[in-house]
Amino acid sequence: MKVTQHIQNAQGKTLFSFEILPPLKGQNIQSIFDSIDPLMEFNPPFIDVTYHREEYEFKELPSGLLEKKIVKKRPGTVGICAAIQNKYQVDAIPHILCGGFTKEDTENFLIDIDFLGIQNVVALRGDAIKSEIYFRPEKEGHHYASELVSQISSLNNGVYLDEDLQNSHPTDFCIGVAGYPEKHMEAPSMDSDIHFLKQKIKNGADYIITQMFFDNKKFFDFVEKCRAAGITVPIIPGLKPIATKKQLNQIPHRFSVDLPDDLIMAVVKAKDNDAVKEIGIEWCIAQSKELVAAGIPVLHYYSMGKAENIKAIGKAIF
Repeated sequence: MKVTQHIQNAQGKTLFSFEILPPLKGQNIQSIFDSIDPLMEFNPPFIDVTYHREEYEFKELPSGLLEKKIVKKRPGTVGICAAIQNKYQVDAIPHILCGGFTKEDTENFLIDIDFLGIQNVVALRGDAIKSEIYFRPEKEGHHYASELVSQISSLNNGVYLDEDLQNSHPTDFCIGVAGYPEKHMEAPSMDSDIHFLKQKIKNGADYIITQMFFDNKKFFDFVEKCRAAGITVPIIPGLKPIATKKQLNQIPHRFSVDLPDDLIMAVVKAKDNDAVKEIGIEWCIAQSKELVAAGIPVLHYYSMGKAENIKAIGKAIF
């Protein structure tokens, strides 16, 4: 079922969903099931599975020269989605990136997930390769998520890259895209960011899921700006409980989001990471309660493969 249908069927009741990372290469699917099982009591209608692009590694040869190797450390997104749908009978939502994909790769990926009965996909530009500062698309790939959305929409209309195909099967994907309550780190302003978000909606996106935030006012302001700009699709907030002292620095640096002073000082004064985890849970519970009271259709949690704190939040809210 499509995400938009799940929201409609809930008739105003706030739904619970979460996002998982594919395991590192060499691990098995059981590690995924172990992170999902504790959260199934909250009846998630769908589970997102992230996609991680390739990285460059340099291996020293006996000659002393360096050999550049392309490696994927977290493969398996499509296989994990199939396993989730088979085991839990809930919708799995793969993320698909511009980075690392040609248009042909994208089409083949979409054909695969269509054959698996997957009806939802989240279209993202993706980050630059770790060894590079700026995003660089594949030679025959997309520069922007809006272009990726257009390709998925075209496939929904039965338009494939091969123009000579006849009687081609149209897909029927519900397309999610990213939104940034504190603007994308590369955007010059919030207004410009929302302008390009609106373009993704015009190109066929059906719903928005946001980057994590720790101050609900920023989310509510973002939604208000989107509505004022004529964006009417559902906007799903992304939430993450802070769990370690290191994340005070890692989260703002990695995701370009601000942490409220009250939360920062509570973590700074915490005795250890066990205390930080409890602070993060309580903060996220407070966020969640306010969002539910505001009638938000879905709360989406970034579990990062760890279910314990998300389960504690779920018990308090759902």
